[in-house]
Amino acid sequence: MAHAAPLFAFEVRYVIELILLVFALIVQGVALVHAITQRSDAFTAIGTLPKGGWVAILAVCLVLTLLGFGPISLFGLIGIAAGLIYLLDVRVGLRDLSDGRGSW
Repeated sequence: MAHAAPLFAFEVRYVIELILLVFALIVQGVALVHAITQRSDAFTAIGTLPKGGWVAILAVCLVLTLLGFGPISLFGLIGIAAGLIYLLDVRVGLRDLSDGRGSW
């Protein structure tokens, strides 16, 4: 019975890391696809990095996450942060610019 607790802890950690990995890949993938499909002049109009900058940042983060660094590594956390910043700030600005509506 003494060996059951460490095995259970590893299983719980594995499940948590798997959930974070799926979350990271979804956030980074959606952000990358959205950035690729937007017009280049819209990024400069809202006063953010150019389209190429966002696409490069999001693509590198996604590749590093896929290569096995995982969501808990430094690169994984930077990738999650970059994806969330794009989705929660830049995407909203691009949407406001294109259709004039404010919030989600």
